[in-house]
Amino acid sequence: MATVELTAENFAEKVQGDGITLVDFWAEWCGPCRMFAPVYERVSDANPDIVFGKVDTEAQQALAAEFNIRSIPTLMIVRDGVALYSEPGALPQQALESLIQQARDLDMAEIRAKVAEAEAQAKAQTA
Repeated sequence: MATVELTAENFAEKVQGDGITLVDFWAEWCGPCRMFAPVYERVSDANPDIVFGKVDTEAQQALAAEFNIRSIPTLMIVRDGVALYSEPGALPQQALESLIQQARDLDMAEIRAKVAEAEAQAKAQTA
């Protein structure tokens, strides 16, 4: 599957659903972003069941700010609407493929339970 451009208008639709979504926050002027782009495209082609999105941080400044993007490229991995990973830096292909496999292997029921527990603790601390 080719990468899709993500904007403020379509971001939630593409990321909130079931399955795995990768998001590459990038900019045209960014050298490491340009180096990472072909890796991202190749891995996208090899994983047609995953949504591979790209956010141009220059054109989508509000979206980049919403996710506190301070360095690019930044890769975010979301599965079933839960953000699992968000780190800056260009990755080699093997590392990207490894991250995808780790996301595939997660027990999402266990992840949701941990998220709910953390949210409950945070709520109890503020009460």
